[in-house]
Amino acid sequence: MKKLLPTSTAGSLPKPVWLAEPEKLWSPWKLQGDELQEAKRDALRLSLQEQQHAGIDIVSDGEQTRQHFVTTFIEHLDGVDFAKRETVRIRNRYDASVPTVVGAVSRQKPVFVEDARFLRSQTEQPIKWALPGPMTMIDTLYDNHYKSREKLAWEFATILNQEARELEAAGVDIIQFDEPAFNVFFDEVNDWGVAALERAIEGLKCETAVHICYGYGIKANTDWKKTLGSEWRQYEETFPKLQASNIDIVSLECHNARVPMDLIELIRGKKVMVGAIDVASHAIETPEEVAATLRRALQFVAADKLYPSTNCGMAPLPREVARGKLSALRAGAEMVRRELDA
Repeated sequence: MKKLLPTSTAGSLPKPVWLAEPEKLWSPWKLQGDELQEAKRDALRLSLQEQQHAGIDIVSDGEQTRQHFVTTFIEHLDGVDFAKRETVRIRNRYDASVPTVVGAVSRQKPVFVEDARFLRSQTEQPIKWALPGPMTMIDTLYDNHYKSREKLAWEFATILNQEARELEAAGVDIIQFDEPAFNVFFDEVNDWGVAALERAIEGLKCETAVHICYGYGIKANTDWKKTLGSEWRQYEETFPKLQASNIDIVSLECHNARVPMDLIELIRGKKVMVGAIDVASHAIETPEEVAATLRRALQFVAADKLYPSTNCGMAPLPREVARGKLSALRAGAEMVRRELDA
């Protein structure tokens, strides 16, 4: 991106009411068959239009064609049985019924490539596409085959690399890997998690990003945050390893978080996607609030490496709230951009 402070979203955007139940994760589709496929494309087109109307610079699909940022990808893989379910603890935070790994995992065909090609045909703006990261994928399953988190993560990293290479060929400019698990399993992140992520980006020429946040604005996550104390220093555990990695961009949560901004110093030299929009609140930020977050970040990251963004995905929010937050993000970034130009 040549534009200073290019704005983007971290991931999902709310789905229209005619596609799925609003303000809900894992919301079931309201249509089936060909009607569903057409509706998903319509929703993707509408999500793009809303990003453009708000003035977002780096656009995405808003994850309109998937129910969930992790499970939709896994649904298309062999070796995972969605009928055979077990209850596991997700990121040491809440219990969930998850599918079981019953054999060698593999990808027989692309998962999101046709959607990415469609989005590319709709705009000339830079496109960012999100994929689940290897560690977050393994934390969403019960493994009855590999019986090793590390082995399964490396298998997923290879599969993700296959998908990422095809997304790049379809015209995606930035491929983002969502790794909220990096804020929980610090020893594994440093032992093999970052290495597995680097396997997932191997050979890519487009820009790559890793998104590490404190989760969607759902009760399980907000309750967990209340236990973290007056300072959230989780990034301190993983940023040194990421700073030495081949990942181009690190995406993190900032606004209304208790993350000390000076932790960004640990990834000096990387591009930083700074979360300046709180996705756990229906309150729409003012442009001045967004600008204040960005100004604080600029103490620790060069202006040409700062990408204003949201803290996480906004799928559980009302659409009008998400629209307002996107507009505030653009306006706040523009305020700081003018200051820098002056």
